[in-house]
Amino acid sequence: MGAFQNLIEGFSFSFGWYNYMMAAFGTVLGIIIGALPGLTATTGVSIFLPLTFYMDPIPSFGFLLGIYCGGTYGGSITAILINTPGTPSAAATAIEGYEMSKKGKALKALEMALYASFVGGIISCVSLIFISPLLAAFASKFGNPEYFVLGLFGISIVASLAAGNMIKGLIAACFGLTLSFIGLDHINAAQRLTFGSTAMQAGITTIPALIALFACGELLLQGEDIYQKVDLEIQAVKGEHLKFKEFIHYWWQMIVSSLIGCFIGAVPGTGGGIAAFTAYNFAQKASKHKEEFGKGTIEGIAASEAGNNGVTGATLIPLLTLGIPGDAVTAVLLGALMIQGLTPGPGLFRGEYAKTIFGIFALLIVCNIFMLLFGKIGLPLFAKVTDIPKEILQPIVLALCCVGTYAASKRIYELRVMLVIAAVAYFMKKLKMPTAPALLALILGETVEAYLRRGLIAKRGSLIKMFSGRPIAITIFAITVVMLIFSAVGEIRGTKHADD
Repeated sequence: MGAFQNLIEGFSFSFGWYNYMMAAFGTVLGIIIGALPGLTATTGVSIFLPLTFYMDPIPSFGFLLGIYCGGTYGGSITAILINTPGTPSAAATAIEGYEMSKKGKALKALEMALYASFVGGIISCVSLIFISPLLAAFASKFGNPEYFVLGLFGISIVASLAAGNMIKGLIAACFGLTLSFIGLDHINAAQRLTFGSTAMQAGITTIPALIALFACGELLLQGEDIYQKVDLEIQAVKGEHLKFKEFIHYWWQMIVSSLIGCFIGAVPGTGGGIAAFTAYNFAQKASKHKEEFGKGTIEGIAASEAGNNGVTGATLIPLLTLGIPGDAVTAVLLGALMIQGLTPGPGLFRGEYAKTIFGIFALLIVCNIFMLLFGKIGLPLFAKVTDIPKEILQPIVLALCCVGTYAASKRIYELRVMLVIAAVAYFMKKLKMPTAPALLALILGETVEAYLRRGLIAKRGSLIKMFSGRPIAITIFAITVVMLIFSAVGEIRGTKHADD
């Protein structure tokens, strides 16, 4: 009853035409961004985050979560029509969706993707509403040692799982940690890595770094082949509509896939891509018609789309309660929380902050409803997004990155920071090095350092005394070490199999 009461208060607190308008605008924008090959929900949230700098938290997160939800669903449009997933999480959808399109069933595939995305999104919202307060209550027992090892866990788990290459992920995390050390020491005000520059004493702020890592770096990489003409076979949005009995026939599959997405989304460092393929593989193994998979079955679309949208709410669970993002998008949203003065942790679920958080939960549900509404009405229009030439689109997006970076601080210095980090991000992407660990390490680096130094100061510099009598901290640290060892073993075995 407590969760329902909080949700009702959240709807009451977030109700208003401006909040709903921003959620609607973000959802439409997210669908368009997700439908554009190469632009993901992460890129969209990164680009438009500066627009929310002067907003209140409720409309700000309504807008950003709308981009998140809409972008996650929007990737299925190009996956089905041109066999090019708009987002990585839609890769599983392309397996069945494009085959259905070639058979003249594109409309049915698109409608199933939309409905399954809605089911996954709503179930994910329910899991967020019920689980996050419980986890926050548990986290209220944490102190400096626990928050320190949690930060290490978040950085290491994302680094070890990102892109399937632990070494490159850890290198990216080290780069982010180095950026977090630039500026004045927050305890004794000593200058660190400023190289005599007065401007660098302020350190590297979140907005230019996240825009450079997730948006500019990708744009520079895509710019290499911007003038290469590639003929895409675009399937028309035609065929019969999805029948109600067909939708009902797969309701259990969508629920199971949504729950798989929720579970995977709540595990830091995973994300929609892993959830979509896990749900798709489970559906294939559980299906009575396994031979139809890979040839254009609507069951595969229902599973993959419910799975990847089941992540959208669940990734907020570790973010809000522990300060550990569930995926790359929530790593950007962590920066948005900090900008709004909201520190992740148990304190968000108490007092005045609780109204804001449950108001955000209510708007997440509204965003999924808008996604269903706009997806149904505007599906033929969203499909036209694939016709926009990249040589026109990408310069516009790059200009938005520059404007957004400057608008957040009104300092040319931030633009210089963005351009330098964008150049680094470009080479990181060329080397297949993930950028999410770098951003997460930049955001969490200062916090992790602060908790470590406070803990050591309280125990007169003794690390052993700091962890003495702290079983939760020791357990989390042990899990972190075990995860890194398992990841390293997996990397070594994968390398040996590749050589063989």
